[in-house]
Amino acid sequence: MKTRTMDLGKDPIGKLLFSFAVPSVSGLLITSLYNLVDQIFIGNSRLGYLGNGATGLVFPLLIVAQAFAWWFSDGCASYLSICQGKKDTSLASKAIGTSITLIELISVILAAICLLWAEPILSVFGGTPETLPMASSYLRILACFFPLLLFQCAVNGIIRCDGSPLFAMVATGAGAIVNIVLDPVFIFVLDAGIEGAAWATVIGEGVSFLLSVAYFFRSKTFRLSLKSFLPDFKAFWEPMTLGISTLITEIAVVAISLSSNASLAKWGPFSKYGPNIPISAMAVQTKIFSLLVNIAIGIVLGGAPIVGYNIGAKQGERVKKTYRLVLLWSVGVALVFLLCNEIYPDMFILPFGDGGEDSSLYMEYARKVFRLMLGSIPLTVFVKLTSLFFQSAGKPVLAMVSSLSRDILVFVPLVIALPYIGESIAPGSGVDALLYSSLIADAVGVSITLPLTISFFKKLPKELELAKLEQGDA
Repeated sequence: MKTRTMDLGKDPIGKLLFSFAVPSVSGLLITSLYNLVDQIFIGNSRLGYLGNGATGLVFPLLIVAQAFAWWFSDGCASYLSICQGKKDTSLASKAIGTSITLIELISVILAAICLLWAEPILSVFGGTPETLPMASSYLRILACFFPLLLFQCAVNGIIRCDGSPLFAMVATGAGAIVNIVLDPVFIFVLDAGIEGAAWATVIGEGVSFLLSVAYFFRSKTFRLSLKSFLPDFKAFWEPMTLGISTLITEIAVVAISLSSNASLAKWGPFSKYGPNIPISAMAVQTKIFSLLVNIAIGIVLGGAPIVGYNIGAKQGERVKKTYRLVLLWSVGVALVFLLCNEIYPDMFILPFGDGGEDSSLYMEYARKVFRLMLGSIPLTVFVKLTSLFFQSAGKPVLAMVSSLSRDILVFVPLVIALPYIGESIAPGSGVDALLYSSLIADAVGVSITLPLTISFFKKLPKELELAKLEQGDA
């Protein structure tokens, strides 16, 4: 504990951020591989782009399930780091134990819902007669193993902030490697189709689950006992509020995906692309978007222990420097991606298949999707990383406002409204008009988030000084 205090409180920020961010980014990229690998193998199998459309329908439901786990994970991780800065982690074990108990209960409830009502839910998400049977089979297999998946997601951030970012990466990576190895075996060798992809995924998740369970027998800054798992909502309240912006952010992703798929399903038949091509192309874009955003999230989560610790230790300059580095690294990655994507989007599209018999139309629409939906990705990254930064700094309200400003208040209404406007101007263009929603939402999100960021750093020195005086009086 002493070594960890000296590291986060005194060591160079760049060195600390690199040591935490590399495993964090790697872990999140590996998590993205679970879905990416499935889609790559499925898209190049006999299932083609319809298989990708089916997994795209399931993706929002997986995000809903994982959102609860990431909510608890990010909240407990931020709380643990702040407690470490205050040199008092006595309540951390109760909060962490409560979060594990709650996430297992939630996972069982969500699994039951998906098993009982898979078809109706997926129909609302834009399922067609061609994609719905495959999507239902894929979802039901995954749902049976939600308790394993959600546990691993819920504890990964805690493990990272406990001073073991490398172990957190290994736990996730081991499962992804198993998934990558088994996918071609199940899909091509055994010809198990989309069900094979699902089984490869859940077996990989099982490996990650076992490694994550093993970690809690060697945790560094807290200890769990059987009593820790008895729900203690008083101890869990602060972590729950710290992580609430993560839940909102992820639910916003679902709202965007749901509204996008519904609009594409509604207007696709009136376009030259038909009902399936727009949804399939959007599913691929969503996975690449998640991959890129996970890099930025990994960087800011790598900085979260540093920010939380130094907020607790009342060292404002180190908080400010951490944010600057996180912003520089994340936006830098986004700019490189933007350049590559605008010049040659096919490098991101073709690994998932070219659309087969409908290749010309599929590639035409997919290129539009990538160039427009990802055309302002540096702005997206700024909004999302700043929201997570506010969360790690103990400012859940600012985090929620930043997140909501882009996704719920602007993006979702635009996804619904723009196709109507497009159709009124030129019949058949609704699915094209929808693609401008991201550009507008990012512009609005930045216009709200930037002033919040400037205000936060202006007020930070006074807030930390006041907290120091209050702590001294206590």
